[in-house]
Amino acid sequence: MIKITFLDAATLGEDLDLSPVLRLGDATVYDSTSKEEIKDRAAKTNVIVANKVALNEETLSKAKNLKLICVTATGFDNVDLPYCRKNGIAVCNVAGYSANSVCQVTVAMALSLYTHLPEYSRFVGNGLYSKSMVANRLEPVYREIAGKTWGVLGYGSIGKKVAAAAIALGCVVLNCSKTKGGYDIDTLCRFSDIISVHIPLNNDTKNLLNKDKISLMKKGVVLINTSRGGVTDESAIAGAVRSGKIGAFGCDVYTQEPFGEQHPFYGIKNLDNVCLTPHMAWGALESRERLVLEVAENIAAFLAGERRSRLD
Repeated sequence: MIKITFLDAATLGEDLDLSPVLRLGDATVYDSTSKEEIKDRAAKTNVIVANKVALNEETLSKAKNLKLICVTATGFDNVDLPYCRKNGIAVCNVAGYSANSVCQVTVAMALSLYTHLPEYSRFVGNGLYSKSMVANRLEPVYREIAGKTWGVLGYGSIGKKVAAAAIALGCVVLNCSKTKGGYDIDTLCRFSDIISVHIPLNNDTKNLLNKDKISLMKKGVVLINTSRGGVTDESAIAGAVRSGKIGAFGCDVYTQEPFGEQHPFYGIKNLDNVCLTPHMAWGALESRERLVLEVAENIAAFLAGERRSRLD
């Protein structure tokens, strides 16, 4: 019977039913796996199911019986594809499963930041509204999102859903995609009131939103990143938030997860115009349930000699 090993199942949530995958073989589930533990665990299995752990020449050097890596995500920057190809290790990801969930969080961030909802809610929650003797409060000032220009950087399944939502809210949408056309990134940066980021992390996109691109943006732009932390220069982003160049910033992804006190965002995490979340945008329950079913289908297809969702 084929051996299947989950290396970091805790990243999928404790409430998730993994049985669609577990019944396919002799399965072992680890909540987490340290870098030092990957080698030994990889050496004892035929299939790795993993989300965040780094799978490369160093960590897979003893994995002589490994046949398949199933990434429980769309992004696969944690897997060394050239090494896997060279060593006959198949690699699958899951595309499109989280589009609804990420779109929902992206739009929620934009609306919350644009409308200052946390500040208004806090005014009521801390009792100041009850003491104010005034029926309403209109500070901080907020503006309608309708009529604003929303730049969608990356026009895959998530970007398209965000664009549709933005249009439904009355926004003008500028989309930018390396493979699907649209506007160039400089134009998007210059003319957008809101920019949301939905691109994979690779050699072409690393630090794509850097100091130069930020300098092109409108003063007060709202920036949302729910893709990968590494597609932005995080120090430049933090500096632009402090200077007011970026008027509001929402982010769910970071180069270091979780990030520590030395991270550029640690010093801005409590600002009213900043919304930082713990890499949760992909994780609505329905999204995670689809993910497990897709991983099970990928493994079943591999065992049947079929190619499905293959990256290698």
